[in-house]
Amino acid sequence: MDCAVHFRSDGLALSPAEYARLLVRLAEERGIAADEFSREGIVAKLEERMAALLGKEMALFLPSGTLANHLALRVLATRGRRVLVQRESHIYNDTGDCAQELSGLTLIPLAPQRATFTHAEVEGEIARLPEARVSTPVGAISIECPVRRLQGQVFDFAEMQRIAAFAREHRIGLHLDGARIFLASAYTGITPASYATLFDTVYVSLYKYFNAAAGAVLAGPRELIDNLYHQRRMFGGSLRQAWPYAAVALHYLDGFGERFQQAVAAAETLFQGLRLHPGCKVRRPETGTNVARLRVLGADAESLPERLLARGIAIRPALHASREGAEFELLTNETILRRPANEIVETFIGALGSEPLSALQGGGGGARREAMGG
Repeated sequence: MDCAVHFRSDGLALSPAEYARLLVRLAEERGIAADEFSREGIVAKLEERMAALLGKEMALFLPSGTLANHLALRVLATRGRRVLVQRESHIYNDTGDCAQELSGLTLIPLAPQRATFTHAEVEGEIARLPEARVSTPVGAISIECPVRRLQGQVFDFAEMQRIAAFAREHRIGLHLDGARIFLASAYTGITPASYATLFDTVYVSLYKYFNAAAGAVLAGPRELIDNLYHQRRMFGGSLRQAWPYAAVALHYLDGFGERFQQAVAAAETLFQGLRLHPGCKVRRPETGTNVARLRVLGADAESLPERLLARGIAIRPALHASREGAEFELLTNETILRRPANEIVETFIGALGSEPLSALQGGGGGARREAMGG
């Protein structure tokens, strides 16, 4: 790995060459036991490890989060074909209506523009069903946490606990779309297992920050997961060999929590430094995770990505730009650990231009150096 730092995604964004070199190294140093149609070998090892970390009896490798969420809802919604979801969730917006088209489920969207729907909203939706012309029970509730469409905001944990208790009382299945739940723990202090214990099933992504080229894990009780590989095959999800995904995910799973805590601390050093720059504003929701918004003032603000890239730091193009300035989205990931945090701050400041930096050094430079630990 070089010293390149990026704020473009949740993970390292390994190039094909980097990925291939890593696989060779893992095969030579540790050995990789191949699987057979996504069963046994290192795939089974990954499943066992992930199940243990989530406090579940079993876990199943799947090629995508879309299939993981779909199969979870399919097996949970047995007492009713309606499923309560967040309107901003992945399962509602980004899966081609797979649950509706392929499994005959009806998704009921709650909490528009909010990460959290409330226990009262769930009760209200359940209570109105007997009054409906045709009563179709709610069979499952799905919660995504964090919600990527809402700048990585987490679902309120106390509300989650109340909903979980209500669902168990009414024998309603509970699924957690926890694609980024290991990442969220660095911000909430709540372990993935503490989240997962509230739910029957939980899905975790393998490519977002565990850096596999693809893949997902669905964990839950043995009675639900044990024979789910048959449905995986039915939906075309039993890959001939999945070891290239499982090996890399398992590699980055080791020590991830500690490394990401360090990345969060380094990002906070960067944000503190940028907040003291007169041409910048940094915003992160109170319930947010690794997604921040950087507002840069000035007519040339839109060209910041090019200026940073020349200094070895990559960010996405502007979300919005005008003559007054531009806004960018910064995603914290482990690449921030490749260079000292103070150096990254200085690189950003240099790319922003020397005039604001001079103003800082004249008036608030001491405060900025203190915020950077200097």
